[in-house]
Amino acid sequence: MDIGRLRTLREFADRGSVSAAARALHCTPSAVSQQLRALQAEVGLVLTEPAGRGLRLTDAGRALVARADDVLAAVDRVEAELDAYRHSPRGRVRLAIFPSAGLMLLPGLLSRFAAVEGLEVEVRDVDMIPSEVPGLLADFDVVVAHRDELAEPFGSDRLRVVPLLREPLDVALPPGHPLGARERVGLTDLAAERWISVDVGFPVDDVLRSVAIRTGVRPRIAYRFNDFRITEALVAAGHGIALLPRYTMDTRRVLRRPLAGIRAARHVEAVLRAGAPVRPAVAAVLDAVQAEAADVGHTEEGGPGRAGAG
Repeated sequence: MDIGRLRTLREFADRGSVSAAARALHCTPSAVSQQLRALQAEVGLVLTEPAGRGLRLTDAGRALVARADDVLAAVDRVEAELDAYRHSPRGRVRLAIFPSAGLMLLPGLLSRFAAVEGLEVEVRDVDMIPSEVPGLLADFDVVVAHRDELAEPFGSDRLRVVPLLREPLDVALPPGHPLGARERVGLTDLAAERWISVDVGFPVDDVLRSVAIRTGVRPRIAYRFNDFRITEALVAAGHGIALLPRYTMDTRRVLRRPLAGIRAARHVEAVLRAGAPVRPAVAAVLDAVQAEAADVGHTEEGGPGRAGAG
């Protein structure tokens, strides 16, 4: 079975359209269609079917995509063995990370990457919602993602999910706020406050909604910003309060108080294709991410906060 055609099928499956797959493969849509037709002729099964103005996978196509991952992982394994003969994880690894995790992890991570001879890591910050994470693996080898701890985990036989840390979410209050004298605050104490949250669908907003469901108190959201530095500036100026990640909150300009009587947190996780870590370079990046997250989780718990972006 032709490896190039399998890669074309997987790109089509990951990206959802012939034109998107063509852009990723740097070829024309007609070339992608030709590859898909050739693969269908090769396996003797219909792999795609019309769907509106485009195409979608048939059941046979989806089954082959799952097996294609195994085949392409085996090819990666062969390449990994060749890398192993060179005694170092060489090559380029593409890493996507959400902005506040970048603030937490990247200063130390880049130093760890630089210490691995021959390793080249291409890093981009991506403001992602959980549903977008599997699709990002079409462009990245490792995705550092976050989700509400009560949300369903990233689930797929095609994914490997590696827990990195659990980051509590605390209430950010303006300096001088009457509730600032308390060690902890309850959501009922904050029922009359104006809240600043992130866009709907992003994990911090998911956590706030989960807390509201559990307590029966629905926060009154006045503003939504995905950049936590904007949120902190507005909280510091007295324009509202917010639920923010503990390790990236700047306690020099806002008061940080844990929620009383309820656990609120986001999980930070590394998401990869199931076969990706067989490449020594990817394994080296994953090891570095895990080590840096462990250090951050250990040193930041209860320590000084820092400004961050969502």
